[in-house]
Amino acid sequence: MNHDKSILLIIVQLLIMTGLVMMEMTNEPQGIFRGVLFTVLFIITAILLFMRFRFMVKLKGIVRALKRAIAGNVNTRLLTNDDPLFSEVIFSINELIEQLDKVKVQTIKSEAARKSLLSNISHDIRTPLTSIIGYVDALKDDIAVSREERQAYVEVISKKANALKDLIDEIFHLAKLDANEIPLKPELLDFAEIARESVIEFLPDLKKIDMKLEVSIPEEKCLIVADCLSLRRIINNMIKNAIQYGKDGKVLGIKLIENTKEYQLNIWDKGVGISKDDAAKVFERMYRTERSRNPLHGGSGLGLAIAKALVEKNAGRIWVESKPGIKTTFSFTLPKRNDS
Repeated sequence: MNHDKSILLIIVQLLIMTGLVMMEMTNEPQGIFRGVLFTVLFIITAILLFMRFRFMVKLKGIVRALKRAIAGNVNTRLLTNDDPLFSEVIFSINELIEQLDKVKVQTIKSEAARKSLLSNISHDIRTPLTSIIGYVDALKDDIAVSREERQAYVEVISKKANALKDLIDEIFHLAKLDANEIPLKPELLDFAEIARESVIEFLPDLKKIDMKLEVSIPEEKCLIVADCLSLRRIINNMIKNAIQYGKDGKVLGIKLIENTKEYQLNIWDKGVGISKDDAAKVFERMYRTERSRNPLHGGSGLGLAIAKALVEKNAGRIWVESKPGIKTTFSFTLPKRNDS
């Protein structure tokens, strides 16, 4: 209540000064009463000066704390006192420092993620480029003797170039998602129909690797409001992932479930699976298990990260459950259409 006290003291001080002026103007006797007024006036002035000094000390303390926070010491916190107005300012400053601390932590994490991402991207771009250059040089130097051998070299170059193009496309897509440059166009969609259409696109690939398909999608409409392109990309990325890493299990499962407030799509396989440690990181950018680092398995490490970003932009959830060697299920949900 120091603020209220100072106002009260100033009012009393003004009243005393007014009384003294009045006494001077009316030539009232200058006795003990006048002396008492001067004494009280002196005491009030001294108290106000003391309060002002305390205020300046606290203000300098706040300035020092802010300078420490600006210098990087975001663990700094200010202590409140019995002045509500001052305490409110201190609470606001502490909240600001806390937000600064969170931003600093996030910046450190983002910087580490950026360096890791750049390192992985440079590796994944350099590797196919090296192969392409090697095979092109081999063709230029006529190392391939037969026509069949030259055709094999060309096929390898084409495969590596297409993989490189896909990687660059996904990098740009993820960058646009981060910059919020991909506008979503929510519309009324039939989740079941889009899931069926997405599965049909992969039938030739499944037949080529002799992978059995088990589908459980309701015949009736499953209405949601979402961005159509996003939904198709989410499903495609997750099916690609299941085929790529689960083809040894020879079965791919698709199941659409209706929950109370949302629809849930499960995409599962019976491949080697994902360890508990990897499952916690599998949606991170460029993260791949040691097994998927094998050139035979390929993969950009961005497909699931893109799927996660798109699911969250459409107000959904995404996760993975895996029992290595038995069954691995990637699931995501999207809210039902709100009829209210």
